[in-house]
Amino acid sequence: MDTFDISQLRSERKRSERLYLEFLRVQSLSMGVYELPAGATDPQKPHTEDEVYYVVRGRAIAQVGTEASPVQAGSIIFVAANIEHRFHTITEDLSLLVFFAPAEESLV
Repeated sequence: MDTFDISQLRSERKRSERLYLEFLRVQSLSMGVYELPAGATDPQKPHTEDEVYYVVRGRAIAQVGTEASPVQAGSIIFVAANIEHRFHTITEDLSLLVFFAPAEESLV
């Protein structure tokens, strides 16, 4: 069994000086912590896998295709593979758990 603590993962992500920290990878799934500060521009591009975001903290607008929706702690967003998406109008530092199925970049 693997267990993880979100506070420790967030600290590790911050030390890495990257926006995204992968912390779990198996063939069928990968998971990571993705964080964007208030006012940031989200640089991500579409992925070849389905993904789910769970908002741990913060506030922003999630843009998925042509749809936009405000998100905050507790929000869950599904993004199908190859769909343009990003977070914008980030008004509070955004911390997200990201689930990729299958594992990110496994279909490339």
